[in-house]
Amino acid sequence: MKDGAPESPPAGRGPESGRREFLRQAAVLAGLATVPTAASVAAGAAAATPAEAPPPGYQLLSPNEAAFVEALVDVMCPADALTPRGTDCGLAIFMDRQLAGAFGQGDRLYRCGPWRPGLPEHGYQLPLTPEEFFRAGIAAANQAVRRQHGRRFEELNAVEANAFLVAIADGKVGDPRVPLAEWFNELVYPLFVQACYADPIYGGNRDKVFWKMVGYPGLPAVNGLNVVKYRGKPFPGASDPKSIEDFG
Repeated sequence: MKDGAPESPPAGRGPESGRREFLRQAAVLAGLATVPTAASVAAGAAAATPAEAPPPGYQLLSPNEAAFVEALVDVMCPADALTPRGTDCGLAIFMDRQLAGAFGQGDRLYRCGPWRPGLPEHGYQLPLTPEEFFRAGIAAANQAVRRQHGRRFEELNAVEANAFLVAIADGKVGDPRVPLAEWFNELVYPLFVQACYADPIYGGNRDKVFWKMVGYPGLPAVNGLNVVKYRGKPFPGASDPKSIEDFG
């Protein structure tokens, strides 16, 4: 990583697996934390509700939340020979838009209770929308990082920030109100991966940089004839991928 940070992803993977490997595989992380009571998480979410309007370019996140997310994506995707840094790839914008939209508002979630402790294989069990959970996690993470370093997350250097994310993903940073390991592994990291590889029309993967990195041609790859014709072979248009906007 930039500024001398280790090349391992902030998710507890072995040092031999570099950032590019985990981006290529887009593996969903494991390691769910124990699901807390509905009241404790709801209290954490309420404490995280911001009063400020979103900064320019954002639809939902407050300025402080946007600063946290920008720092996070820049640590998880530092600039190198293959891609610009995460903010320049639009990763923070993608995450903000997803949280502001139907996904973030929990349109597909059953939210009428009762909420009982669940098992990891039950999937998402919290009485919060993804937006509420995301914001509660930022607030809890910033409190934890202040206890450890006396600074906000975005004020850490790359080595410190990477180590802090690894500790969260491994369940070594706790909060009585918010399950931070679950927050990172089951919400933040999947959103990050989606931001890297989704169609650029949604805000991330700017200039199709991640598609170019892995040789993905975009929409032509889902054409049935192309799937058969190029199965297991390099796609001739991979150097110039096509997004939804290119066919508008």
